[in-house]
Amino acid sequence: MDQSATFVGLDIAKNTIDVCVLPTGERWRVAHQPPGLSELGTRLAALTPTLVVLEASGGYETAVATTLAIAGLPVVVVNPRQVRDFARALGRLAKTDAIDAEVLARFADRVRPPVRALPDEAQQELEALVTRRRQLLDMLTAERNRLHTARRSVRRGLQQHIRWLERRVDEADRDLTRALRSSPVWRAKDDLLQSVPGIGPTTSAMLIAHLRELGTLSRREIASLVGVAPLNRDSGRYRGTRTTWGGRAHVRTTLFMATHAAIRWNPTIKPFYRRLRAAGKPAKVAHVAAVRKLLTIINAMVKQGTAWQPTPDAA
Repeated sequence: MDQSATFVGLDIAKNTIDVCVLPTGERWRVAHQPPGLSELGTRLAALTPTLVVLEASGGYETAVATTLAIAGLPVVVVNPRQVRDFARALGRLAKTDAIDAEVLARFADRVRPPVRALPDEAQQELEALVTRRRQLLDMLTAERNRLHTARRSVRRGLQQHIRWLERRVDEADRDLTRALRSSPVWRAKDDLLQSVPGIGPTTSAMLIAHLRELGTLSRREIASLVGVAPLNRDSGRYRGTRTTWGGRAHVRTTLFMATHAAIRWNPTIKPFYRRLRAAGKPAKVAHVAAVRKLLTIINAMVKQGTAWQPTPDAA
């Protein structure tokens, strides 16, 4: 460890925040309340840390990360799975709040994840709207599935709840539309994305809310971030099948659905998919490749600020 650098790990719980500072090993805990956040910001600012790392924890991390970013601290919110894998690599199988804070501090030192700008208040509101719409759709799908096998005694209640959820989804759609049209930047990006055959309002909103890096990364980087970049599985003379893994699951799922439509109607994606199938590629492999191509196209569109136009079919 670089003795001149200071790395901080924060384990965020509903009511508490555990802190570990390396290389000094200093530890403390503060309440996950406004006074505790103020104390945390003051104490960390005095340390002038090289990096402060915390996990995404279902929204509990938002206020903490925002407070520290406003204070000018280099804060990064990381994927919990990466940290858990890192802990296993260190042989740290036990899990407590204090241990997790130390693992996060060591992750900050060894991995050095890049600091990215945190979403502002408007972006967080948009993300919340998109997430809530997805939750409502999940509940609606579950209730519709239950209705198929429900007994008569509960069918009426299920039908009433389904109608209520349908109204809430319609309201969520209207709220999303208002939010996207309220910002000139979002409105322009929404119009640009929806100009692509296969991408509708739902996919566009998901990309704007949960893939802010769109248009700022290379095609390989954006594919890796979403989780559609092929990963090798080779060892010695063995050449395994390349697979996709990781990434942002909700964004990837939405893009998979959009690609279903693009395979039928998009004049670039349709022949690309058919050529892969004609070459003997399995349907799933061809579909993933089509998702990656669609993502590459819209990433370039956003980067250049140009609307959709058919491109020559290429791998």
